[in-house]
Amino acid sequence: MFSYIIYFIIIMIVPMYFQFRVKSTYNKYSRVRSTSGKTGKQVAEEILAANGIHDVEVLQGEGFLTDHFDPSKKRVVLSPANYSQPSVAGTAIAAHEVGHAIQHAHGYGFLKFRTVLLPLANIGSSLSYIIILAGIVLTALSNTFGTTLLWVGIVFMSFAVLFSIITLPVEFDASKRAMRQIEKLNIVNQQEYRHAKKVLSAAAMTYVAATAVAVAELLRFILIARSGD
Repeated sequence: MFSYIIYFIIIMIVPMYFQFRVKSTYNKYSRVRSTSGKTGKQVAEEILAANGIHDVEVLQGEGFLTDHFDPSKKRVVLSPANYSQPSVAGTAIAAHEVGHAIQHAHGYGFLKFRTVLLPLANIGSSLSYIIILAGIVLTALSNTFGTTLLWVGIVFMSFAVLFSIITLPVEFDASKRAMRQIEKLNIVNQQEYRHAKKVLSAAAMTYVAATAVAVAELLRFILIARSGD
């Protein structure tokens, strides 16, 4: 019973807590105007130029906290508020996404590995649960093929889990690069630096929570498969 409680906490409570934390932290510091007066777009372009990266566009996207770097199209896409407003939160997030662009320009190993793994991870995310469910049903019906199918689903899921694990060093390194850049270029003052770090730390923990959930799910299905062997 205790193990089920721990499992529930990992897959439900922890992700909800960190999602709440990142939104509340972002909302707090998105209302704090940066003393530089620079929008997220201007911050991103300044960091790109300072690092000799001239082939990456900075564009405005849609939605809330949809900021990302697209290496295939060489685009830093910022959500509307972060793109156009001079806030501490927008500065932090714009710098973080440019951190990914710097990783790409420098051939950062974990980012390259994650890019290669992406197609397999997408397949694993879309098919693994279907295959695993079919395996569980067949196993319950005493079909010997059920366990084999269950293990096939677990292999597919492993690609998605590995992708999630590899994402952690990619995200933490991008934040580290971001903080270094906004300090080096004097984009923020000392107090804003601390606030920007809080924003990126809160965002990073959502990836940690997502990885914990993915690993917990994988282990659960492995235990189910082993019990059926």
